[in-house]
Amino acid sequence: MTNSNINSEGFRNSIINGDCLNLMPQLPARSVNFILTDPPYLINYKSRDGRKIINDNNEAWLQPAFAEMYRLLENQSFGVSFYGWQHADKFLAAYRKAGFRVIGHLTFPKRYTSFTHFLRYQHESAYLLAKGYPKKPASTIGDVIDWTYSGNKLHPTQKPLSVLLPLVETFSAPEGLVFDPFAGSGSSLLAAKSLGRSYLGIELDQGYHATASSRLASG
Repeated sequence: MTNSNINSEGFRNSIINGDCLNLMPQLPARSVNFILTDPPYLINYKSRDGRKIINDNNEAWLQPAFAEMYRLLENQSFGVSFYGWQHADKFLAAYRKAGFRVIGHLTFPKRYTSFTHFLRYQHESAYLLAKGYPKKPASTIGDVIDWTYSGNKLHPTQKPLSVLLPLVETFSAPEGLVFDPFAGSGSSLLAAKSLGRSYLGIELDQGYHATASSRLASG
């Protein structure tokens, strides 16, 4: 789906190619039930094969993006945001300035080392966010979820479906809309689709948008 037509009737079950800062303001307030997103970590990441992430070298988008996410999220609802530990303070400040309450922290241990510097980096992290005071989920999950290597074949920071599925199942309503404004290769949206949820994604990079569209069409 291109970025030309967004309205309250036609945006479900699609991924839009464009800048989320331009597109989110066109969406109705309180129109999404759960946000699951993996934004750039602000570390100018470059994979071993040379791939990079757009806007991973600046933070100008960070606070306005989460302000829009807060506006779009239904009251008494959840969000999960992955983040880079190097700039945890900036992510926390953006969440809180937008209005989110930080209500939990998730750790995803890896069975391999993704990078070695002062330490061997062997986990990913995410914050559990809330708009208002949502009810406790009917079935809770642990805050440590084992990570299965995705291979990063479709995206340099591709998240495995195995860690996304329990997040969607636990924190979204069956009839709700799952939203990801940094959709990458579409893993969060595919997790939502696999569980029978409606979904909406935005992805700036045309190549990753095409990959995500293909996955969703065949998944």
